[in-house]
Amino acid sequence: MKRTRDVIGLPVICVQTGKQVGAVKDVLLDGEWQVRAFILSDGHWFQEANGVEWEGVIAVGDDAVTIEREDLIKPLEAADSWRMLLGGSRRIKGLPLVTVNGHQLGIVDDVYLDEESGRKVIGYEVTEGFISDLKEGRKWLPMPDSVKVGEDALIVPVHASEALEEIFVPKEE
Repeated sequence: MKRTRDVIGLPVICVQTGKQVGAVKDVLLDGEWQVRAFILSDGHWFQEANGVEWEGVIAVGDDAVTIEREDLIKPLEAADSWRMLLGGSRRIKGLPLVTVNGHQLGIVDDVYLDEESGRKVIGYEVTEGFISDLKEGRKWLPMPDSVKVGEDALIVPVHASEALEEIFVPKEE
């Protein structure tokens, strides 16, 4: 499994020229929980964020993201249902995961991408806070059947609480 935190910061290399054309600053996710684009530069007052859409990506490797041509980097126009992982007012990181019956499972700290293509979100890394992470470790929630992306929370089915798994077990003192 590949975490988006492993992708953010990777250099973006153009295979046509061998030139590094940027570095991944954020990941743009669509309503189907797939990577739509990699953000390479932040948007400002009168300028949209620049990035490369998924269709222009050749591979997401351990050491770099490769693209075919430099002209694939362009201003991105995101749809209303799309969200960034780290940035903007519609970010995923930091949102609480809440079941339909009102039980909070934790806070989204990262998302996991499928190993084969690196495009599809297959689960969430969930934290309950720094102290809890040290004592109990973080948890992994495989992608539920349905996820409602709200303004202030991600709403998951009730049975999602049963699917939470520990990522690592802390050392006993």
